Amino acid sequence: MTNDYPTPKEIVQHLDKFIIGQDNAKKSVAIALRNRWRRQQAPEDIRGEIMPNNIIMIGPTGVGKTEIARRLAGLARAPFIKVEASKFTEVGYVGRDVESMVRDLAEISVNMVRQEKSVEQNEKAEKATVERLLDLLVGPPPKKTARQDEDAGKSAVTAAKTRDKFRKMLVEGLLDEREVEIDAPQRNFPVVEVFSPMGMEELGVNFQEVFSGLMPKKTKRRKMTVHEARDYVLGEELAKLVNMDDVIALALERVQESGIIFVDEIDKIAGGDSKSGPDVSREGVQRDILPIVEGSAVMTKYGMVRTDHILFIAAGAFHGTNPSDLIPELQGRFPIRVELDSLTAEDFERILTEPQTALVKQYMALLKTEGVNLAFAKEGIKKIAEIAEVVNTRSENIGARRLHTVMTTLLEDILFEPPASKRKLVITATKVEKKLNEIIEDEDLSRYIL
Repeated sequence: MTNDYPTPKEIVQHLDKFIIGQDNAKKSVAIALRNRWRRQQAPEDIRGEIMPNNIIMIGPTGVGKTEIARRLAGLARAPFIKVEASKFTEVGYVGRDVESMVRDLAEISVNMVRQEKSVEQNEKAEKATVERLLDLLVGPPPKKTARQDEDAGKSAVTAAKTRDKFRKMLVEGLLDEREVEIDAPQRNFPVVEVFSPMGMEELGVNFQEVFSGLMPKKTKRRKMTVHEARDYVLGEELAKLVNMDDVIALALERVQESGIIFVDEIDKIAGGDSKSGPDVSREGVQRDILPIVEGSAVMTKYGMVRTDHILFIAAGAFHGTNPSDLIPELQGRFPIRVELDSLTAEDFERILTEPQTALVKQYMALLKTEGVNLAFAKEGIKKIAEIAEVVNTRSENIGARRLHTVMTTLLEDILFEPPASKRKLVITATKVEKKLNEIIEDEDLSRYIL
């Protein structure tokens, strides 16, 4: 087997394109991700015993915890879901239990595999779509028979030539505005809502799906352009070519072997000092999460999913609490702990300019759409970074998210009405000071605006 899975070093290099600093966290998640591949290459007799090294990322908000997980998802080529632990402690929250994270992960995996299989079959489906559209435009090709008189033979040749001519026009898009009639499924708008016992939806059971399978789908003859019909027919042809049984089998295997669940705000379910009130529900949520992290079987609408080898990455700010406030059993299931650093003015400077999708580049692209060439002087960027750090120090520290509020306030007038006379604008340190200094000096004002 070709080793095309990224190495830890390559994973870190990829993360470096989007996230500034936090080298320890990047290194830990890179090793954890590579270990998924290593485990799958290990001998079968030991493979089942190799457990994932779950990670807790600790650090203030806005320092890159969620961004690391989000970028990791794009690189992992594996089913990935982000859940908020605080959702399970909300007062009066009766909608979904903690197992829903596994069911949602299975749904994501099925959609991912179906998309991949559709891409594989796309060429074949495109050809079938063209033939079906030709049937609608010029009629089906005449059937060949063993005995065919001369006139019928000439007619068949003419029909084939006409079909080839129309095929060429269809492929070139010259027939897109022609109208065709097609049988399209009729949408049913249920008048009566069926209530199921509370919690049944958590078994992944959709009663409308179950009953729709027992009754034939209603279709309605509709007129539409060839352009509209093409997408609809292509979808039908792909559905015929993609074997959903194979899709589901592969999707469930991926969930179990390489799935990743990112549990954000895990500090919100830590107990803390108080031994009464909401802490009871917090500990309850921890005890509900525990069997899933330890390894258990969860029923989904696609079948049973074992969670033994799903990688869990948890994150939390832990203001006023510590990871040690989690129940000991859950702590033991997150052996890797990584502390993320608070961001400095130098970090903010780099965040503004270095990543591929840096904030400065985003605003430049936004104003470029209206013909305004926005540029930032080096001193201007430095000043923005310094202001972000000052505001974070004085009020709530929200990390890199502060840059969004500072930039929006700074560019508010330009974004509201781009100047018609000047096609090039340079944001200098003087302009930054002029716009923002008054707000910074008034602490009450800065609290609301920045």
